[in-house]
Amino acid sequence: MQKGMKKKYQRLSAAPMDLLIIAVILIIVFILSYFFNLFAYLIKLFQDNPKAIAWIDEIITGLLALSISFAVFSWRRWLELKRETAERVKLQEELIRIAETKAETERIISKQLHCEVEERKRSPERKRGHNT
Repeated sequence: MQKGMKKKYQRLSAAPMDLLIIAVILIIVFILSYFFNLFAYLIKLFQDNPKAIAWIDEIITGLLALSISFAVFSWRRWLELKRETAERVKLQEELIRIAETKAETERIISKQLHCEVEERKRSPERKRGHNT
């Protein structure tokens, strides 16, 4: 049982590792954007094509909508996972209860059968004892 608990806590502690990975990716993107100067390229593109700047607000709005959509999607999956986990725990507890009931029933039946076998073993001895 303790091993299962350790695994559960190990899965829950994956968040700091994910944050570390995100931080490393952010640093890499920052360094690459610094050396390749992506925004200077975009500024030059917009200076050469002034009509292209008209699309910048649509791009920013689209990216904002996309990030909000991903946040809502993640939140809904999290709620779904939470419900499924609660249902799974409930079903596992029910299975444990059924297994315990089955084991108790088998123990009672075994005890009854053992008593019946002992009674039948004694029964012929009684008949022999009365016949002699």
